[in-house]
Amino acid sequence: MSHAPLHPPMTSDSTILGRCPDCGAEIEPYQSLIEFEEADGTTGVFAECYSCDEVVRPE
Repeated sequence: MSHAPLHPPMTSDSTILGRCPDCGAEIEPYQSLIEFEEADGTTGVFAECYSCDEVVRPE
């Protein structure tokens, strides 16, 4: 049984993290699962794609 909300709350923040590399769906900030620092100092993100039900690195 998944504990993820079926319909996450709508926000006025239109910033997206990127798109799913598998299906192209937009990945919103509330879908973020973990953020980490890359070797070059940038921030990497893994997020859940609700469209294809996969953990992805938004592009």
